[in-house]
Amino acid sequence: MHFTLRPWTIDDLDSLVHFANNSNIAMFMMNKFPHPYTKEAGENFIAFATQGNPTNIFAIDVEGKAVGGIGLHPLSDVESKNAELGYWLAEPYWGNGIITEAVKQMINYGFNTFDINRIFARPFGTNIASQKVLEKAGFILEAKLEKTFLKNGEYLDELIYGFRKK
Repeated sequence: MHFTLRPWTIDDLDSLVHFANNSNIAMFMMNKFPHPYTKEAGENFIAFATQGNPTNIFAIDVEGKAVGGIGLHPLSDVESKNAELGYWLAEPYWGNGIITEAVKQMINYGFNTFDINRIFARPFGTNIASQKVLEKAGFILEAKLEKTFLKNGEYLDELIYGFRKK
């Protein structure tokens, strides 16, 4: 399925709120991705996502609609050569290879744009689909930390996947 990565705009607010307001997405996200996903949450997110220079958080656009998001978050201090990758996609678009391809595009963008040598992601141990996406994109499982995340009253494993600049 054809998609593009582009910067977020306030015009994406309705699409963002519509697609992000899904418990099947929220269950695999950090708590700062709320459920229900409100207009206020969307406004706050778009304000945050449009601050980066260079842009580090992108909308996943299918046919002019923002149907997901993907971002790289460069770290600082002794972790300054690393960036954390995060992403989500609207449920109607799952299973089309969009996220795997978006992750590959972000790897190239990240290494060409930021002074980093490692990109990492931390999916929940219960998020099998995200683990498969990262593995298909060339990430290596670097660590499994048992019961480090508390989500919806349940302790979950934290997996750390890394991709190093070649």
